[in-house]
Amino acid sequence: METSPLPLVIVSGLSGSGKSTVLDILEDMGLFCVDNLPAAMAPDLVELFFRSSSHCYAGLALGMDLRQPSLAQEWHEVLAKLQRQPIILFTEAASQELVRRYATTRRPHPLCTTTPGLEQAIETERALLVPIRQHADLVIDTTHYSVHDLRRAIQDRWEALSAAPRGMRLHIITFGFKHAIPAEADTLIDVRFLPNPYFEPELRPKTGQDLAVATYVLDNPTGQAFLPKLLDFLDTIVPLLEGEGRYRFTLAIGCTGGRHRSVAVAEQVASHFRHQGRTVTVEHRHWTLP
Repeated sequence: METSPLPLVIVSGLSGSGKSTVLDILEDMGLFCVDNLPAAMAPDLVELFFRSSSHCYAGLALGMDLRQPSLAQEWHEVLAKLQRQPIILFTEAASQELVRRYATTRRPHPLCTTTPGLEQAIETERALLVPIRQHADLVIDTTHYSVHDLRRAIQDRWEALSAAPRGMRLHIITFGFKHAIPAEADTLIDVRFLPNPYFEPELRPKTGQDLAVATYVLDNPTGQAFLPKLLDFLDTIVPLLEGEGRYRFTLAIGCTGGRHRSVAVAEQVASHFRHQGRTVTVEHRHWTLP
């Protein structure tokens, strides 16, 4: 596929999980956005846009979902016909949260006409969209996101997603076990055994991005023994996953609150893989929470 200097983005995901909001965010960032596009029209629209209109915009974003019932069946054919490599963003959320959102908006689910009950419609859609999720460069679980959280998540990761060469993308999430474990994680690392800066009054207000906190967490016998082994483990599995054709790998690193230890470790892991030339995005999910 030809590589374009401007990004082509396909936004898909579960109904009610924030796809339209993502398109609004991308439009605010200067991209030309088309929602609910029939899949068969995508290749021609992409060619027309980049031939005649791309100079006016920062890129092209297409929203595709099961409002078009044939999307799941046509997905691979559409990808094969595209003349440019897309960035694929996929949004999802926990089923109970999607039920709550539909109850709030009182809008019908796209599959409710063919599937009895909202919960069944959600699970059917989740199964149908598996092929698209597997191709995604970034999966965003919006269960605990506000609109503002989602905007920050897109903006924080956009530069790495749009500028880096194609290859398996590594997304690192830090979190606090006392808040919530990321549902989208492929692998989870618990670092609560490392020294905890929370109990040091001068370090408590800081985060794992501060040198003093990182030194406290990692420059000790436990941290010095752990970090090289973690990096060696990741250096082993990441190429193996990439060799299996994976598009992304989401690594979650957790400590008690998600502010100090997990952040310090994640920043080291991110730096390690960026030095290898890999595409890495980092999301510190709970570091601002009490």
